[in-house]
Amino acid sequence: MNAVAEALPKTFRSPDTRQMANALRMLAVDAVQQANSGHPGMPMGMAEIAVALWKRHLKHNPADPDWPDRDRFVLSNGHGSMLLYALLHLTGYDLPMDELKRFRQWGSKTPGHPEVGVTPGVETTTGPLGQGFANAVGMALAETLLAREFNRPGHEIVDHRTYVFVGDGCLMEGVSHEAASLAGTLRLNKLTVLYDDNGISIDGHVQGWFSDDTPQRFAAYGWHVIPGIDGHDVEAVSQAIDEARSSDRPTLICCKTTIGQGAPLMAGTHDVHGAPLGANEVQATRLALDWPHAPFEIPSSLYERWNAREQGAAAQQDWKRRMDAYRHAFPAQAAEFERRMRGALPPNWRDAAHALVRDADHARQNIATRKASQNAIEGLARVLPELLGGSADLTGSNLTRWKDATDVTASSERGNYLHYGVREFGMSAMMNGVALHRGYLPFGGTFLTFSDYSRNALRMAALMKTRTVFVFTHDSIGLGEDGPTHQPIEHAASLRLIPGLDVWRPCDAVETAQAWVCAVEHDRPACLLLSRQNLPFVPRDEAQIDGIERGGYVLADWPGACERDARRVVLIATGSEVALALTAIEPLKNEGILARVVSMPSTTVFDRQCHAWRERVLPEGVPRVAIEAGVTAFWRQYVGLKGGVVGIDRFGESAPASELYAHFGVTVAAVIDEARRVAA
Repeated sequence: MNAVAEALPKTFRSPDTRQMANALRMLAVDAVQQANSGHPGMPMGMAEIAVALWKRHLKHNPADPDWPDRDRFVLSNGHGSMLLYALLHLTGYDLPMDELKRFRQWGSKTPGHPEVGVTPGVETTTGPLGQGFANAVGMALAETLLAREFNRPGHEIVDHRTYVFVGDGCLMEGVSHEAASLAGTLRLNKLTVLYDDNGISIDGHVQGWFSDDTPQRFAAYGWHVIPGIDGHDVEAVSQAIDEARSSDRPTLICCKTTIGQGAPLMAGTHDVHGAPLGANEVQATRLALDWPHAPFEIPSSLYERWNAREQGAAAQQDWKRRMDAYRHAFPAQAAEFERRMRGALPPNWRDAAHALVRDADHARQNIATRKASQNAIEGLARVLPELLGGSADLTGSNLTRWKDATDVTASSERGNYLHYGVREFGMSAMMNGVALHRGYLPFGGTFLTFSDYSRNALRMAALMKTRTVFVFTHDSIGLGEDGPTHQPIEHAASLRLIPGLDVWRPCDAVETAQAWVCAVEHDRPACLLLSRQNLPFVPRDEAQIDGIERGGYVLADWPGACERDARRVVLIATGSEVALALTAIEPLKNEGILARVVSMPSTTVFDRQCHAWRERVLPEGVPRVAIEAGVTAFWRQYVGLKGGVVGIDRFGESAPASELYAHFGVTVAAVIDEARRVAA
């Protein structure tokens, strides 16, 4: 047992902290009971841990939840959301009691799991277990890098910590292992994780499916571990947090607790995990806790003890004084820091973005779009110092590193490129945390087929509207010999199904540059699907270049003076298949079929355009053929049941790319055949 725990009696309780903890417990009990839905067990079990952290250590200002140097708090075990809502309410955030009474109801600020942007003081959306943990690692990484970049001797304007509550479920999830391993390697010493070791999950006691020696596992990751803390002893938890604050490594504090602490019959059982206690047990809990108050009633004396507004305002005012001194001594750096923490782009951004796209057009290069992406990154890095790149052990294949990039390590003074290792899910969830923290614009790469590993983090990015860029190279059977395990077939279509996620599959360097510009400008996540193989440059006029940002535009049109009764067809293509559509124009013309080619690098962006634009690009009544080296069903919404689709509805093979395209019938001849059929 840890020395801190041994020095204190396990049964130590002060009347002050006991009632503060019970206020958290009963707000959770009453809210779940009223909603007839929710998870009371974790809030009841972690109440004293919350008192120790939020009352004695957490630096925050309820009046200004977004001030840059606040500590970040992440409830990774987000099913226990009522613990966080109770804390926010009691400490003085704009979360009135009426919102707690509306827990899990339509339109409330207290949804079933915490959601960033919905509830003041919530730093990230949690619920899918383990992802909050990984988000927090990203937040701690952002703090470390910002401190290295902006702090000066005697001027520490970046000096905050990241605290995380986790449960057994979070530590079972693989993503927490990925993130914990990297956090230890990077020695993110301002990260403190408080583990609610109650031995219970939904199915019951976890010994049958979770027998890890968790302290030893985290010690092996390079963490400072404080085991054996009584999680119901505020003093023991507080002293463990003090110990963590002096460590030069991330810290795991293992807190032994009883789930549902205070419920006479249900405490320590899985019955209290995810269901209301029931009227009889609620009343029995009130008696057991000596809590005579009516539901949702908190004595004024407890509000006074919990209120953090005065202390938070003082902490923020102290930071403002330091920031003023920094601004006086380093005006340029202060302005840059403030811009980046606002998430604003540089004043010269539009000119730089325009130049990036036009330079790609003037270069007229026949290159892989992954190489075009690297060229775009080079240009972006000159105007966006907030770029934080990386790759999941595929830097040389993803081409995500730029010439002047500097590796992030535990000892590097500065850094803007992170080797995430083979941790696709961890990388993506950490990038979300970096974006939520602000100060950096994160992007990271892997192969498109491995987007499956990180899919839930992509979904969470879309849900949270983070400005995160996911670079996915080797986007089709065009990667060739690596075979079906590495050849994405359903992935582009699958990613397009995620609401709020912009998916780009550019056909050349110009579209790639514009895709990057849109990814940087939009307050939403983006996926860039890029080729391994070289793709031909496509000449465009100014109007066509401007049309790229609309997601779909006319790249080659049928003659304006064509006869009204001429057979016409619209060929819709993305990425490497745009070249097939363009090549089919002349043979079709020779057969009396006039083809318009529509490049649609982003269906998700195109779908947001006004009806007039979509009608202009895809006029009603003209038959259509879609061409993409992936599943065909996705394209039925654009071509209709009578339209044609040239694609692939089976897994790939290992062979040179040219042979694969011929074998699977993704060819100019196939495009012509489909166009001939639909135009008949």
